[in-house]
Amino acid sequence: MRIAQVAPLYESVPPKLYGGTERVVSYLTEELVNMGHDVALYASGDSQTSAELRSVCDRALRLEGGKLLSPLAHHLNLIETVGQEADEFDILHFHLDYLPFSLLRRLDSPAVTTLHGRLDIPDLHPLFREFDDMRLISISDAQREPMPWANWLRTVHHGLPEDLHQATEGPGQYLAFLGRIALEKRLDRAIEIAKRAQMPLRVAAKIDPADEEYYEKEIKHLLSGSDVEFVGEICEQKKTAFLGNAAALLFPIDWPEPFGLVMIEAMACGTPVIAFRGGAVEEVVDDGVTGFVVESVEEAVEAVQRLPEISRLECRERFEKRFSVRRMCEDYLAAYERRIWEFKRPGRSKRGLSLTI
Repeated sequence: MRIAQVAPLYESVPPKLYGGTERVVSYLTEELVNMGHDVALYASGDSQTSAELRSVCDRALRLEGGKLLSPLAHHLNLIETVGQEADEFDILHFHLDYLPFSLLRRLDSPAVTTLHGRLDIPDLHPLFREFDDMRLISISDAQREPMPWANWLRTVHHGLPEDLHQATEGPGQYLAFLGRIALEKRLDRAIEIAKRAQMPLRVAAKIDPADEEYYEKEIKHLLSGSDVEFVGEICEQKKTAFLGNAAALLFPIDWPEPFGLVMIEAMACGTPVIAFRGGAVEEVVDDGVTGFVVESVEEAVEAVQRLPEISRLECRERFEKRFSVRRMCEDYLAAYERRIWEFKRPGRSKRGLSLTI
């Protein structure tokens, strides 16, 4: 199959540091190539891939530092480029949220869009009702809840290469927090949990410009304790040690998490997850098997005490069974085939089909 993968330009594919969407696009692209498919990756020019790389900007936009940038201009240029080359492909797979919708309505090419973000924003709903002919892929069933009426094709959970991380057998000496420092990620809860559980906490996280004020006012003073170590952003190669040597990953979110890639990264390292209920958490964490799903700081502290009940070997085995990159690729290929069949079906509507599965 000839496939176009269209990634955001904010980070390279794969990203140098933080970047969930671009990382998933990389895993998907590389595995599709390994499976024998002919893939073109539309991404920033500093991306690394075994597919054919097609770029419209030299570097990931976040790496351009203080330069005056218009991210929208770069992405519109990207979408136009894909549109001009669309006839080369059996399927177009976009990871740009709703940005390509207007073009896709006018293209005579089968396409799918994976939505990677939150959908509980009321301003989005009129747009998705207008573009009800766009075939959408969710990354969790929970992500769909604000828009169950949208034109969903399939849910495809994220997956990781099985050789990306190795399981660590030891019990771990600290609690870990990995991701972004932002209000919805609730690092303050993680610090409180670690303090009450009397365990050290290591924090590997990035701070976006939009979250700097929150960090300065709400978080910075909490990191001054001797049992909290802030290590900043870490690259993929350091995650195995960071997560594998932890007793548990703390995931104390306060928002409808669309998926939570870090949770399966922890499981791949054999590390249990203690996560607050919300969004996709219950789809990812097998409560009592790969970690604990909790609803309060008090329950999280109790879960820390119960970590000896969790088998790190079972965490790794569940990861291999449920969240491998091969399983993700097979799910996407099934979605591609379904979309191509719909597109070629005699008598199809110009505005597409609504056949949610």
